[in-house]
Amino acid sequence: MASCCAAGAASVGSDPASVENMRLFGENVGIAFQIKDDLFDYESSNITGKPNGIDIKEQKMTLPLIYLLNNSGFNEKRKIVNIVKNHNNNPEKVASVIKKVNQSGGIEYAKQKMETYHDKALRILNDFPDSESKTALNQLVDFTITRKK
Repeated sequence: MASCCAAGAASVGSDPASVENMRLFGENVGIAFQIKDDLFDYESSNITGKPNGIDIKEQKMTLPLIYLLNNSGFNEKRKIVNIVKNHNNNPEKVASVIKKVNQSGGIEYAKQKMETYHDKALRILNDFPDSESKTALNQLVDFTITRKK
């Protein structure tokens, strides 16, 4: 996303500072988008249409899971990593990790981080003059964190 935004700004002849600001904008939007995607893995599948726990089954480290691991004791961390690495096809064990993520505050932490990146992107856009493009980009930023899928 960062490269796309920078390339778009460069392609219309923007000055180097504006190109860099658009790169930073894209980076922040992209991170917010990824965190939102991470959060979908912990929601009920009837909300997103996607089964939950897929990232765990694919051994992907999401921000909520990283938060859980960073805030777990040594033995608990070993158990969680063991499930993610070796028992990721066991629905009960995957569900237990999802439950622990929810209980640890990992979801709230990820939502706060997502909001932080959302807000950074909007602040960067505020430095640009009002235009249809700016309005569309503002809507993109908001959609990134409010999307349902």
